[in-house]
Order: sequence, then structure tokens, then C-alpha cells
Amino acid sequence: MKSKWSYSLKVIEDKGLEGKINSETIRVGLVQINSRFSGQVYLPLSVGTLQAYAQKHLRNGSQYDFLPFIYSRISVEEAVQNLMQADIVGFSTYVWNFQLSLKIAETLKRCKPGALIVFGGPHVPDEAEEYLNQYPFIDIASHGEGEKVFLAILQHSVGDSWDQIPSISYLDEDGLFVQNPRVPRMRDLSEVPSPYLDDVFLPLMINNPLENWISIWETNRGCPFSCTFCDWGSAVASKVNKWNIERLYTEVEWFGRYKIGYVFCADANFGILPRDIDIAKYCAKIKQQYGYPEAISVQSTKNAQERSYQVQKILADAGLNKAVVISMQSLNPATLSAIKRGNISLEVFKENQRRFAAEGIETMTDLILGMPEETYDSFANGISTLIEKGQHNRIQFNNLSILPNAEMGDAEHIKKYGMDIVTTRIVNIHGKIDDPEDAVPEMQQLVVGTSSMPKEDWVRTRAFCWMVGLLHFNKILQIPLIVLHETCELSYRELIEFFQEGKFDTHFTEQGPSSSFPVLSEVRSFSIERARDIQNGGEEYFHSAEWLDIYWPAEEYIFIKLCVERKLEAFYDEVERAIRLLLQQRPAAFSPSLIRDTVALNRNLIKLPFKEDDLELHLSHNIWEFYRSVLVGEPITIEEKPCTYRIDRTTERWMTWDEWYQRVVWYGNRKGAYLYGNVSTDKQLEGHY
Repeated sequence: MKSKWSYSLKVIEDKGLEGKINSETIRVGLVQINSRFSGQVYLPLSVGTLQAYAQKHLRNGSQYDFLPFIYSRISVEEAVQNLMQADIVGFSTYVWNFQLSLKIAETLKRCKPGALIVFGGPHVPDEAEEYLNQYPFIDIASHGEGEKVFLAILQHSVGDSWDQIPSISYLDEDGLFVQNPRVPRMRDLSEVPSPYLDDVFLPLMINNPLENWISIWETNRGCPFSCTFCDWGSAVASKVNKWNIERLYTEVEWFGRYKIGYVFCADANFGILPRDIDIAKYCAKIKQQYGYPEAISVQSTKNAQERSYQVQKILADAGLNKAVVISMQSLNPATLSAIKRGNISLEVFKENQRRFAAEGIETMTDLILGMPEETYDSFANGISTLIEKGQHNRIQFNNLSILPNAEMGDAEHIKKYGMDIVTTRIVNIHGKIDDPEDAVPEMQQLVVGTSSMPKEDWVRTRAFCWMVGLLHFNKILQIPLIVLHETCELSYRELIEFFQEGKFDTHFTEQGPSSSFPVLSEVRSFSIERARDIQNGGEEYFHSAEWLDIYWPAEEYIFIKLCVERKLEAFYDEVERAIRLLLQQRPAAFSPSLIRDTVALNRNLIKLPFKEDDLELHLSHNIWEFYRSVLVGEPITIEEKPCTYRIDRTTERWMTWDEWYQRVVWYGNRKGAYLYGNVSTDKQLEGHY
């Protein structure tokens, strides 16, 4: 069955516009398709840099006419119509745009066979013979850094042999695979002009005045590490090459003058170089001068810890960093060895957490689920340890995705670690699907089981992560968990498993929820069912048409569900009963009034809509002071004494569910700002976690 737009493309074909490259004027189309995030879209840095470099270095540059960029997800029909005049079309591809890029290229080739189709970017495999045979409409596959390669493609596009073009693969006229030698990486980046400063993007911005632009920014290229799950290090593990710092300062000022709200720094390890402190200071200066950028996202280096701390503090103090990310990925020594990664020590991690907490700076830690040699026990213990070392704000649990050119994607590597892989549609956290009618979904390869973590253990681990997210990081039960851990020598793993595995209720069965703890059992069953759904090819996040029409992480989905369905009170009643059962088996003294106080304080601190009055809460223990002391790494003693707390529920108020969904549940995610007294609910872009 033909789509409704296939007929208009047939008209284009019938006009005989296939053509050959005209040596007088060569028209160049560049495609870097980005998703929209919260109504904002990236300026296409990769292809913008290709154009800037080509315009600087081309012989007879006036011979080349660059068409407007294709920079966001549009229909195949619209994209092809915009590219019909192009003689050469370059696509920058990665997991989030590969399928749509393929469809556009295939359709364009059918409509205009003479067009030269070039695919580059991280999605192009290093060994491309099978790739080119699978996608015969791709004429040239470009490998590695693209600037010199694309320049050579343009210069040799008319009448010359492709054997003079470095770092490309192609099928010759006889269908034989040819791979030309690689050009060395550029050491002197000064030969690459800035598409920002050379006004490459100005026509795009002028012609699209309603767009809210996001900028990608490089201060250096390269990564000295070689983590096997990452195509960054696996592809370029080598020396870090730097851009000139004066150029960087001028680019930051450009972001300020053009009111770019969000800048994503694409460095693999920001903070690795001594000058990064000066760059951070200059960003803060420009923010103060222009009010922009509003936020800069950086990937912190794993080494140079003091410098990394200083960089993050400078950005945080300037309001540029919405949460400091301290990535660990795994705490299991066998896993770290298998993935060729070295982490900071746990003592350094703890000290960093303490320092950031003392400064009022929230942090977030990344872990990856499903990596080689990881087991349920090692992963659950790792989570427990990170919380014990002070991470009470957020652990982001990422599912392992196999990336092109990463060492982990090698067939022998997959076989060695017994990886079960499923293809799932890519959706963004807090995103919505608003593609054209003829949308081309993007897909990813998720690891949902390994020889060390069989599929049932993966489900158990994924459900455990969501329960941690709900109870501890969404703060719905964080106060009782911290008090129980600190006073009863219960690990966070034991506490989470008590709820996730239904140990509160010996009558729970897999056939249905318990009658004595129906809400807790419903929460538990939800996480297990959703984990199995992903394992069967379901999406990572869970769509709700009623709740902002976006995709929610499971822990936020169930949090909203408890609140909207008025089950929160029943949840806390069941929690209090369950804790009493837990403590019956423990020798530690934990009075009924202390249980009641911890649950009551947490219950009344949860931010909810429709609250019009402040609340005065009378407790018999200094729970609030104790809780806050643990968060900053300097715990005090719990004392039994009358304490009165006034909870401010009127400074922040949400009078509709939609407002609460967005401003509390969504915007509070990275900073865990779900309790009254924490007003750090800055706007968050979907997908940027």
C-alpha cells in the first residue's frame, strides 16, 4: 500500500530530474536530523562544521552552492523535495536519526539517481562492506572525523577517481568493496572554523524565527579512555586535542548574544584540562552579562577530581549546571575490568558528595544496567553502597544499549558475555511522539540479559531499580529508609528488597495482589510487569495520554498514579504496618512512636497539588534535623523530645494536575525536589538525563 505522499514523489520521478553533477555549479545538501526537546531543537553542529570547513578550504569555492540544512524530523516527502536540487547530499547519522536518514536517502536516490549520497557520523560502521551492500543507495561511507573527508569528496566529485579520497568506503562499478586508507586525526584544530562565528547558522536562524535553538559545543576532541560500551572512547581512544581558548570565549559570547538557552558541551571529559576552570568562569561571566546561556550540560572527567569539583561548583554557583553528574556505571570490579573502565574511589565519591551537599549543590550518579559480569547481587549492592556513601538525590539507571563501533557491539564480545539483545523503539524520557504522519521510528539494541544476569535476574534488577527510584529518589519514603538504615543497621538493599520482593506479606502470590497490602503489592507488580514488557521489545518509558501526553519513567508513573488515584494515604498506612513487621525481627530498639513520626513527616512533606494552607506538624522526635544531618554527611543523634515543624505549602502551589505533573514530577526529577522545602525545580528538557 502506497503512502499518501508517494504519488507526489512519483511526479518528481516522472519529471526526469535525476540529472548528473553539473561541473559549473555543484549544489550540496546537508542533513543532520535532531529530535525536538521540550519545543527546542539543536543547531546542526556536525554538518555546520563540514560546511564551514569546506567553504574555507575549497578550491573554486564559488562553484559550490550549499542548500538550507535539514536539521529536524520532518516527513520523508518534505525532506526529499528540499533535496531534489542537490547534487551531493551528506548525512550525519547516529542512533536517533539513522532510520529516517535511510528512508530519505533511499527515496531521494530513487527520485534522483544521479545524486551522490554520503553517510557519515558515529553510526557508520568501521567495517562497512555489509553495510554498503545492505543499503545500496549509499554511495560513500565516511569514517572518522568528517571535515577533511567531506572536503575531498566535494573536490573529487566531478570527473575524478574516488581512490584519492581518504577515510571512505564504497562499492566500485563491479560491486567490489573498496576501503581507502584513513586520514590521521587533526592535531591542529585551528584549521577548522567555527560555524557559529562564521555565520553558517544565521540564514537558518533567520528563516526559522520561531525555533528555540539548543547549541552543541566542543572545547576539545578525543577521549583518553576506552570504555567498551562507549563508541567515544572505543573509536578515538587517544590524545585530547584542543580548540583555541579565545575562539571558545567568542563562541560562548555568541551563545549569550543570540540568547541560546541550553548548551550541550560535547567534550568526553570536561574538567580534564587545567584551562577548563577558566572556560567555566568565562561561561559564568557571560551568563551574568547576558542572562544566557541558561544552562550548560557537561560530561565530567573521571580523573582530575579537584579540578572537576571546582569546574562543577563554578557552573552550579552561576546557575548554569542543573545537577552535577558523577558517573560510576558500575561498582563491580569484574564488570569494570570487562568494560575497561576505572572509577574514582568510593572515598573520593563520598567526599565529593559531602562537599557538594554542604554547598547545596545537587548531584546525580549514572549506572548502566546489563553490563558484562554484572549480577543482580553486584548491582543491588552497588546501589546500596552509593546511597550509603551519600547519594540521596538521584541515581539514573540506564539500560545498556549497544552502540555502533563500540567494542561491546562486536559479535565475539556479545557471544563471550552471553548478551540477550532486543530491538526497541527509542523514546525520550519526558518526551512525546509528535512525528509526521509518515513517521519513521528510530530503534535501539537493548541488552536485557547476560550470562551473569539471566533474563529473570534482569527483570528482578530492573524492578529493584525502579523501586529505589520511587521510594528513595522520588523521596516518597526516603526519610523512613534513612532512619531505618542509620539506626537499625539495615542496608538500603535489604530495605528496598523488603518492599520490592513482598517480604512484608507472606500471603503475597504471583497470581494477584495481597488483600492485606494491596497498594504495596500493586506497586511491586507494576514494576515487574513493565520490566518484562521492555524485555519483550516494549519501550523504555511509559506513555500517558492523560498526564501531559508524554513518556514517564516507571518510578514517576507509579508516583503519579498513587497521587491521582488517591492511594497515597493507603500507601503510607501500609508502609507503617510493614515497617512494624520488619522490626519485629530486629533486636534494635525502634519505638512505635518513632515509626509513626518518620512516616508522618515524609507523608506530609510530599509536594501535592491543591494545598492552600501551611501545616503545623507535632512530632515526638527530632526527625527533620536528623534527616538533614545525614544528607550533608554529618549525622546527629535522634532524640525523643517534642518537636513542632511548620511545613510551608503555600510558597509553591499547584492548582491543576497538569501544572503539578510538569513542575514537580518532571522538573523535580534531576534534583529530587519532591519535598516541601526544596524549591529547586528548574525547567528540565526532555531526554537530557
